[in-house]
Amino acid sequence: MTTEVRVPQLPESVADATLVTWHKKAGDAVARDENLADLETDKVVLEVPAPAAGVLKSLDKAAGATVTSGELLAVIEEGAGAAAAPKAAAKPEAKKPAEARKPEPALAPAPVPAAAKKEEPAGKLSPAARRLVEENKLDAGRIAGSGRDGRVSKSDVAHHLESAPQARSPATAAGRMDRREPMSRLRARIAERLVEAQSTAALLTTFNEIDMQALMALRARYKDAFEKRHGVRLGFMSFFAKACIEALRRYPVVNASVEGSDIVYHEYYDIGMAVSTERGLIVPVLRDADRMDFAGIEKAVGDIAERARSGTVTIEELTGGTFSITNGGVFGSMMSTPIVNAPQSAILGMHKIEDRPVAVDGQVVVRPMMYVALTYDHRIIDGREAVQFLVAVKEALEDPARLLLQV
Repeated sequence: MTTEVRVPQLPESVADATLVTWHKKAGDAVARDENLADLETDKVVLEVPAPAAGVLKSLDKAAGATVTSGELLAVIEEGAGAAAAPKAAAKPEAKKPAEARKPEPALAPAPVPAAAKKEEPAGKLSPAARRLVEENKLDAGRIAGSGRDGRVSKSDVAHHLESAPQARSPATAAGRMDRREPMSRLRARIAERLVEAQSTAALLTTFNEIDMQALMALRARYKDAFEKRHGVRLGFMSFFAKACIEALRRYPVVNASVEGSDIVYHEYYDIGMAVSTERGLIVPVLRDADRMDFAGIEKAVGDIAERARSGTVTIEELTGGTFSITNGGVFGSMMSTPIVNAPQSAILGMHKIEDRPVAVDGQVVVRPMMYVALTYDHRIIDGREAVQFLVAVKEALEDPARLLLQV
């Protein structure tokens, strides 16, 4: 009996996907639900699990192919795994423990998951990391993972390659060379959307600065109790999200979007949180963020950011959004002009907190200051509204009691 492996149903907003890599080849034994291949869309990487156990009879699409929903990828011969599994287990490397299992045909299917575990003892590999490991024929067990629960990221693999002298030939290390690689689907889509935003919207940026002293003192005072009670750290993102939501209530056009010759005012607050991943910048969305409390926002941000970096965030979580926040300060940025995430009309940029001399009540004092930037679509948002929005955010964060009293 044979079972077909087909491309999973892609969302309506995704026309096709790229078959990035096969993790098995024809003749290999597979276990049910084992990941056979990675599909990359312009938003996420999807895994293709085996629908049944057996042996891969054929691969009908090559790596690099563009595929659509329902297309045939491979065929599995069910019930043939008992004969093929020992051969598949011995292919990666001829080790004595693998040889010792050959005389046990009754346990033949076991080597497949066992081999998978041997390849990832430091933790689960992200799709991008797995691809790099396979391309360079590395032993994943020798790579230290920096992610949660020892998860190995693409940067971990790259660091391992850089620190391995044997990976470079003397001629390569001493010479001048170029390395060319195609853009990933996500990177190409990011480039397309950024160029589109720049060419179709009238983008303008206004700046302000925030004295973070009161907010930092409040956080320092309550962070331990907050974490003990809610099981999550109290960061700055929840305060910024709350401050932006209050400002959006006052200036609803900043939460609007352009559709043709219409301005669509959104009476809900789906806040996009820009996250830097190995594959590029993506913007997961917190739905109805105005209904969340501080702990809810912190938990949601932490969860969605972790899944975005591991490649398990869903396409639905990356679509929509009425306003976005991006934090270049985590990388040391002092000031920048973020680009609007179309079809949204505005985005807030956070930056690094730096001690700077400022005038307070006629005296020069040193305070922890942060520059903030609001890039907005001048087609529907006037400068007055943009500036007042940013001032409202500033006032709320410099006096956090305003967030509780909504004043």
